[in-house]
Amino acid sequence: MRYLYKYPQGRFPYQELIDENRRRAGKGPEYELLDTGIFNDERYFDIEVEYAKASPDDICIRITAFNRGPEPAPLHVLPQLWFRNTWAWSEPRGYEPRIKLIDAGQSTKTTCLFADNSERGPLPGLLFPYQLASYFLYADGDCTPLFTDNETNQQRVYGTSSIDTTPYTKDAFHRYLIDGEACINPAQSGSKAGLHFQMTIPAGEYVQLSLRLTPEASEAPFAEFASVFSQRKAETDAFYNKIHPVNADAELRDVQRQAFANLLWNKQIYLFDVNKWLKGDSPHAPPPTSRLGIRNRHWMHLNSMRVLIMPDKWEYPWFAAWDLGFACIPMALIDPEFAKEQLRLMLFEQFQHPNGQIPAYEWEFSDLNPPVHAWVVWRVYNMEKRGHHTPDRAFLERCFHKLLINFAWWINKVDSRGNNVFEGGFLGLDNITVLDRSQPLPAGEVLEQSDATGWMAMYCLNMMRIALELAEENKTYEGLATKFLEHYVYIGAAMKQMGGRNYQLWDQEDGFFYDVLRHADDSFHKFRVRSLVGLIPLFAVERLETNWMQPFPNFRANLNWFLENRSFFAQFTHHISSPHGQTTYVLSIPDQNQIKRILARVFDRNEFLSEFGIRSLSKIHQQQPFQYGTGEVGYEPAEAESKLKGGNSNWRGPIWFPTGFLMIEALRKLNKALGDDFLIEVHLDDKLTPVSMSLGGLAEELAKRMISLFLPDANQHRPIYGNNPNFQQLPNWRDHLLFHEYFHAETGQGLGASHQTWTSLVATLIDEWLC
Repeated sequence: MRYLYKYPQGRFPYQELIDENRRRAGKGPEYELLDTGIFNDERYFDIEVEYAKASPDDICIRITAFNRGPEPAPLHVLPQLWFRNTWAWSEPRGYEPRIKLIDAGQSTKTTCLFADNSERGPLPGLLFPYQLASYFLYADGDCTPLFTDNETNQQRVYGTSSIDTTPYTKDAFHRYLIDGEACINPAQSGSKAGLHFQMTIPAGEYVQLSLRLTPEASEAPFAEFASVFSQRKAETDAFYNKIHPVNADAELRDVQRQAFANLLWNKQIYLFDVNKWLKGDSPHAPPPTSRLGIRNRHWMHLNSMRVLIMPDKWEYPWFAAWDLGFACIPMALIDPEFAKEQLRLMLFEQFQHPNGQIPAYEWEFSDLNPPVHAWVVWRVYNMEKRGHHTPDRAFLERCFHKLLINFAWWINKVDSRGNNVFEGGFLGLDNITVLDRSQPLPAGEVLEQSDATGWMAMYCLNMMRIALELAEENKTYEGLATKFLEHYVYIGAAMKQMGGRNYQLWDQEDGFFYDVLRHADDSFHKFRVRSLVGLIPLFAVERLETNWMQPFPNFRANLNWFLENRSFFAQFTHHISSPHGQTTYVLSIPDQNQIKRILARVFDRNEFLSEFGIRSLSKIHQQQPFQYGTGEVGYEPAEAESKLKGGNSNWRGPIWFPTGFLMIEALRKLNKALGDDFLIEVHLDDKLTPVSMSLGGLAEELAKRMISLFLPDANQHRPIYGNNPNFQQLPNWRDHLLFHEYFHAETGQGLGASHQTWTSLVATLIDEWLC
């Protein structure tokens, strides 16, 4: 494992960043570190940190500091080691482990810290109590050991300190090095320790430091250091050479490998006991009583002590379910067992709510993210089945049982009138609509959502396919497959005929799906916003071939009965195709004519199609913003000025990888169902004459556009870097890729968080489309 940190040599401009972004008040682009000029003249250090394991618990660490600036520059490096503070959780306080300086043996230039955990015993109050071994941290070279305690600075945080509080607190190293305070423990012992290396590095030169964290004492800890790194690097290269497509060029291999690194670095232990957090983990400092009345009070069962994939460990180091789901797809290429474990965890009793809901994200577990979990489970299962020829039916069956509970929760939660039209709420697209979908509407209105209903139709089809897969060995699952097929039909039909009302989510005039605001008196207002909301119904697509259904006689009989006796509903949700002379039932909400009308907009450069993927909002709303009351939806290709949901409300134009990936999936499935002769007239460029393309060709076109974000163009510029001269021009910058949260729809520039795990989907696109 290797990572790079660019560390400026000048005073870090914290206050400038705060002041300028407050002045901008959320309008225009965010003022970021590179905008401050702190890296001008390349006055910075490249800090490269590498880890190589000599054994599962024995870690070799190499830190290389390059001075990229024009002059010698001083640098302080402070590797740190500490025990997690659990001793303060009880009254009286529990055993407090210590880190101390010990004799390093024969070597005079080696320093050794001993993290003594020998008397601690297993941690109490955990479902799986564990006991951490004692560890040695060896450092090669001249350094000064520093010691303090992993305790909150009570005076600084609360304005007071008790008599029994240690004077040595967790912020001591900063105060000691920066402010010159005498605040470290002279006894050279504590629950937190650091090794202070101080150096001046000449211009253009580098210094390399070596450390080793191991549970075993060693007389010569660095003797085989170089060989460990050499061997592990060779093994890593061999592993990825097996993963990369055989005909991928060097650029594609580099993009894919860095995308995998983005995933691996974003794994993190996620420790959150909601019950303990609500009540407080310290008897000395209980939380305010108001905490019991805020978010997540209904999730007191949730207790995580698991390694999870974060959305972005740098900017979003917390749990988010649908982010994690998308990240599991590229993860399945390099570690399918870990990907499956992540998916199982979301359905584990300590995560999934007893009522069936999967937690959304840390800030509000009860919020609603799109129900993509079944789709990810099915896809990861098939990726492993195809790649390793080992179908893990036990994994699929375990997940299916829990997904049944989750599906029931969705049905009971968001279909208020039993019409199979869903009012799902937020659903992860932040500010894409006119109204804040997380909040109840004031006068009894209900927002009947195209995306919520489309997601639920997709959920039904995913569950149907899983049930049929399991029915190959257990015919009992045929009945469940029928149940989900019928449910899909009722949902899809509702989007088009709404129980006899005078409106529907499909708009025949515009050839698009829209949300409908239904008032208390049953009058309605159609929100004619062309956005991802109206494209998501395309994602619900499967095919049933007559020959393929032969092993499932009960399911086939039920299908035929349903088509004959419930034809009024079925006519809206299936159509028959005969590619290669075989009758195929195409299960999709839009029929063939409607598919053509929607995709003509998707692949129109004046609407959804960008050089780099699919816009989240049609470009027509740049000149024709939609207005309702005081609300307005207009096209914003980058950071949005609308903060309807707060935070990262940027779904009114930018390109997002998860939804673009799902569009490619839908096109691929439709192509298999309808055949290569089913063509769409589209405008892929500025020419007036459209071109006719198959759905598979359109899927490939979209995949290539998304991959091109990371590749050098004819001028050797990568679109993700925008106009930034450092990343576009400087040799020590331009090949270090960032995987942004979303992308400017007109330029391709990466925006938002820069290590977003769902953007690692580009590795899957390379694997499946370019090679």
